[in-house]
Amino acid sequence: MNIDSHQHFWKYSATEYPWISDQLGVLKRDFLPGDLKPELDGCGLDGCVAVQARQNLDEGRWLCSLADQNEIIKGVVGWVDLRSEHVEGQLEELNAHPKFVGVRHVVQDEPDDRFIVGEAFMRGIARLRQFDLRYDILIYPQQLPASIEFVRRFPDQPFVLDHIAKPLIKNGLLTPWDSQIRELAEFPNVMCKVSGMVTEADWAEWEPEYFDPFLDIVLEAFGPDRLMYGSDWPVCTLAGSYQQVHSLSRRLAEKLSVDEQQKFYGENATRFYGLK
Repeated sequence: MNIDSHQHFWKYSATEYPWISDQLGVLKRDFLPGDLKPELDGCGLDGCVAVQARQNLDEGRWLCSLADQNEIIKGVVGWVDLRSEHVEGQLEELNAHPKFVGVRHVVQDEPDDRFIVGEAFMRGIARLRQFDLRYDILIYPQQLPASIEFVRRFPDQPFVLDHIAKPLIKNGLLTPWDSQIRELAEFPNVMCKVSGMVTEADWAEWEPEYFDPFLDIVLEAFGPDRLMYGSDWPVCTLAGSYQQVHSLSRRLAEKLSVDEQQKFYGENATRFYGLK
């Protein structure tokens, strides 16, 4: 399968999605599987992994119901309250769905850059292994040091870094993101999604070559066996079309062999998430 490893669905309401500000106005509408399928078809992709956009249990339930109705959804990454004493019951409920494959928390929005190494949060992460679930790490660059410490605590937990940790592409700033990405990549249980890059550039004036230094670093750090393509649709539409985002990924893929390209565009995501 060729897989988009990272995208979102929602039925828009201001109450349910308060993070969609006026600045993000183009996102203030419904984005559903019927909207995504033509984009996938146009790029030769067979399916996707739907990732949470709300931090409540109903989000995972809703995404799983969408997966029941839409064959293109191969996996669901939802949210549970990892700091709750009841996290095990929440995981048990969602994990009963065959397409529920992982958990994510919007760590990037937490005011404490060391939130991810909080005792209660890590206690919840420790529960994922018994359910064979993956964890998506969503952070900004300033949270990389704590995330390295976090990953070190869980050598047997499969992790994937979302959006290459959102480096400052708009400013062309590589340091210290570059050295910290290499340090994170030293842990063999961590993979990386080549996703979410266009929204870290100048939305109106980016050029494809602006991304090359960042792509080169993640390819060198993680290698072709631990990278996976993701669109971050529909958030990516703030700065570019689905086709443009997919074309950007080709700048990395053209440096890979045919077999390695198959891994990047589907096999790695299928293996990591255990997609059917």
